[in-house]
Amino acid sequence: MPRKKEIEIVLDTETTGLDYTRERIIEFAAVRLENGKIKDEFQTLINPHQHIRKSSQAVHGITQEMVEDAPSEEEALPKILEFIGDYPIVAHNVIFDYSFLNEAKLRVLGEKLENPRIDSQAMFKEIAPDLESHGLEALTKRFNVDLTNHHRAMADTMGLALAYPKLKKLYLQRLDWQKKQLGNVDYLFDRYLRIQQSIATMQAELQDLKSVFKLHFELGGEPLVAETGEMMVYQSKQSFGYDLADIKDVLENVGALEKAVKVNNGFIDRLCNGLSLSEEYKEIIRDARQELSETRNIQVIKPCKQ
Repeated sequence: MPRKKEIEIVLDTETTGLDYTRERIIEFAAVRLENGKIKDEFQTLINPHQHIRKSSQAVHGITQEMVEDAPSEEEALPKILEFIGDYPIVAHNVIFDYSFLNEAKLRVLGEKLENPRIDSQAMFKEIAPDLESHGLEALTKRFNVDLTNHHRAMADTMGLALAYPKLKKLYLQRLDWQKKQLGNVDYLFDRYLRIQQSIATMQAELQDLKSVFKLHFELGGEPLVAETGEMMVYQSKQSFGYDLADIKDVLENVGALEKAVKVNNGFIDRLCNGLSLSEEYKEIIRDARQELSETRNIQVIKPCKQ
């Protein structure tokens, strides 16, 4: 029997900014994969009829002049939708591209995008959890795919289209193993809780041991050497607290502000979605958005104590 044709659409978008509710797509590129082989491609610039943010332009290099004569969103979207059909959409951090396409379809046609979505970044994290980066560059490097002209839509799409079949093969192998465990999911949940408790117990024991070692050194003890060669020594380090308001300009001028200050994104999201801020302040926060990502985690809810 002939092999069943499996079609997936690998795509990428470049945009005026990062907030899909207010910004627009300015470049779209897609490749149609049939059983992992490239069969067709489509790309277009799009005139957003609004300003391209400098922060985004610095990433993709697309200027207002480059999109001046490009088709509008209303003109480009039907061709985009015709190309992607109802096939699964594959993208790296797919929530970003999917959200922009969904918003565009809502604006132009009053309909939501219904295509299944596949996040190659989430797949990459699943098969290579120990890597520091799971970006597109890291993915293409892992599978020996040349990624040139990074951050232009077709270049990124083509790089992903070449790496994705290799990624998918490894991911499906892992997924197959995971599915085989589903028959034991109740047992695995109990085991998960036992492992969690063991980790908590070991962490408490480690802290007790650290306190003993600290006392050993503070009473003048010598460095400790294990039979396997590891050595334990004692170090003391002082650090100051700083008034951020007084040093913010200095840190910004030397390019160190982002590293020195970690933003609590979840807290800021809650502020922006809540009622405590004025619309003026919310607008300032929305203008500062730098990326869109999606996190899916399990959560264990403890029973109420009677």
